[in-house]
Amino acid sequence: MDLARIQEALRRENLDGWLFFDHHQRDPLAYRVLGFQPHRHVTRRWYYMIPADGEPVGIVHRIESGILNSTPGTKIPYSSWREQHAALEKVLKGKHRIAMQYSPGCAVPYVAMVDAGTVELVRSYGVDIVTSSELIQEFEACLTDAQFESHMEAGRIVDRVREGAFYLIRERLATGIDEITVRDWVLEEFRKAGLSTDSGPIVGVNAHAGDPHYEPMPETNAPIHPGDVVLLDMWAKLDRPGAVYYDITWTGFCGDAPDHVRNVFEIVRGARDAAIEKVTTAIAAGDDLRGYQVDDACRAFIQASGYGDKFVHRTGHSIGEEVHGTGANMDNLETHDERRVLPGALFSVEPGIYLPEFGIRSEINMFVSKEKAIVTGAIQRDLVRI
Repeated sequence: MDLARIQEALRRENLDGWLFFDHHQRDPLAYRVLGFQPHRHVTRRWYYMIPADGEPVGIVHRIESGILNSTPGTKIPYSSWREQHAALEKVLKGKHRIAMQYSPGCAVPYVAMVDAGTVELVRSYGVDIVTSSELIQEFEACLTDAQFESHMEAGRIVDRVREGAFYLIRERLATGIDEITVRDWVLEEFRKAGLSTDSGPIVGVNAHAGDPHYEPMPETNAPIHPGDVVLLDMWAKLDRPGAVYYDITWTGFCGDAPDHVRNVFEIVRGARDAAIEKVTTAIAAGDDLRGYQVDDACRAFIQASGYGDKFVHRTGHSIGEEVHGTGANMDNLETHDERRVLPGALFSVEPGIYLPEFGIRSEINMFVSKEKAIVTGAIQRDLVRI
């Protein structure tokens, strides 16, 4: 935990403090920001207040009194609920505006970790609670140099596996191949290359490619034939602590794609490129960029092409040690994400058009520094001809 940097951020945001709370390890963000892991299961509530100035203070149950020992500051022990409330009142005294892992209207569910009852309890002491969403992304979702390099290394491997997967389909198209065969081949290549993934990949043929979160199962497994659309969505990271995901989607066609398929791909490609242009231009100009603005730029392109109702998800998501990270999402559909796109942010741009007979999605990853924004891997310019 970088206490000085956290306190500097609190002062910058005109906050009196940041109150962390956990019970039964419900808030993984708290442990990551504070920089420790409990040495055993957490069965009692703990609180940890970082003030804008001065020494942090923790509140711990006596039977788990060492839970916050690795963090700086004094600790107030409690056993009864009366002692707990008295300690909380003491810690909050003089505080008027504090941050917690709370999201008004659950607009940013990734940071909505504190239960409503605890929010009510803290508010009962006359404290105004604001969301910690901006703080979380600053201290949790902005990559270190080492994390960025882990993303880039994973990306080189995943791009190579993606090329191999399309080649595999091409080689076996005449003799027979199906979605699960491709999926299992990708997972084995990941394993051999030292990558790990939490799920997937998505291998979707025709109508299955029109389902944004389709995953092949024995009961849905489809063969791949000439004349089919094939969508590959794969994400993985180096199998080591602190590694960051790389997450891409490419689409191909088994043979020469007909005009209507090619037209949909070109619209998706144009929307993706509009989002890339929005990000790169804003960052280069030093403009304040918000997640919803990227979604607007991307979605407007698809809407102008007449497929607005077929683009049914946000433009992109934050990427970190989890494939769906805790930073700003490129979203003005599922949520109105007003969070800033900060230096160190990594996120996907992945517009898609989903029709009953097929779907097209094109996904790249973008990384933002103080001076510029880049696409971190290969960019699909044309449908892959399988």
